[in-house]
Amino acid sequence: MLKVVITCMLLLGSTYGAMAHAASVVFLNPGMSTETFWVSYAQFMQAAAKDLGLDLRVRYSERDNPTTLAQAREALQGSQRPDYLVLVNEQYVAPQILRMAEGSGVKLLIVHNALTPDQVQLLDVRKQTRVIGSLVADDEHAGYLMLTDLLRQHGPVSPGAYLDLLAFSGTKTTPAALLREQGLRRALAEHPEVRLRQLVYGEWSRQRALEQATQMFKRYPQTALVWSANDEMALGAMQALQNEGRVPGKDMLFSAVNSSPEILQARMNGRLTTLVAGHFTLGGWAMVLIHDDAKGVDIGTYGGRDRQQALFQLIDTPLAQRLSGPLAAVDFRALSAVGKPEAYLYPFSLQLLLR
Repeated sequence: MLKVVITCMLLLGSTYGAMAHAASVVFLNPGMSTETFWVSYAQFMQAAAKDLGLDLRVRYSERDNPTTLAQAREALQGSQRPDYLVLVNEQYVAPQILRMAEGSGVKLLIVHNALTPDQVQLLDVRKQTRVIGSLVADDEHAGYLMLTDLLRQHGPVSPGAYLDLLAFSGTKTTPAALLREQGLRRALAEHPEVRLRQLVYGEWSRQRALEQATQMFKRYPQTALVWSANDEMALGAMQALQNEGRVPGKDMLFSAVNSSPEILQARMNGRLTTLVAGHFTLGGWAMVLIHDDAKGVDIGTYGGRDRQQALFQLIDTPLAQRLSGPLAAVDFRALSAVGKPEAYLYPFSLQLLLR
């Protein structure tokens, strides 16, 4: 799905003349270079950068925190410093990178996982560094949407009856995971008929979730619903159920986040009941903000510097089919605020790929 749209956008970008002095950008990607979500995330960024005339380099940490810090040090204190560094507050690493950035002359943009409230209180971000802003998705809403849609599709329960729920979160040191948990707990507060029997941290891993689910399904044989904070953990939990000879989507209802080809297929064939997606686009939208800042635009004028975009939406079967096929190429230059009136708001949305 994403390969097709990325190819289209790269071709579109090739028709756009490069800037006389292209702004250079380094993205510290916290994921694995073989991890579908983070690879797609970076590909969308690269398509946007090409269209906008930015020079983007992506560095993968392979989910290793010391590697992220070493890459940040090289970018911020080395001899070939970029104009911009894009970072993710994965494992709460942002404060260390912000301290490295002092006096570097490099501008920073935080995406996907922003600073936590405690970190903001400890850091005078605007004065100490050249942070131009942050851009995150509505993760709390994603967690809420998953459980409420699972319950809608399950249907009402008899008076006095309960539904047993198991939940797979990511890691305790990822703000997005904790926000999705908050959304889950908000939905639980509205639905006392649901009993959360156990929440575990699957570390975003299919194998880890498979192992955990194998034990949890034995411990809680009446489980009706499974909530997962990403696609890999959902796929692992579904495999555990299949190993018992039971059928996902029939004997137990599953939810997930992301839009990898495998999870879209699971949504289309009914093994997955509920899917939310859209945040893989964050990096691309970040390139628009960097382009505009490099052009002298005050991006804070057009919706604020610290932005939470409503990117998540429920993916039903028809929409999963659309995401699995050719998608519209995005004209990233048209999204720029350059030359736009002050009333303009960046229209960042998954819908830009679904026209």
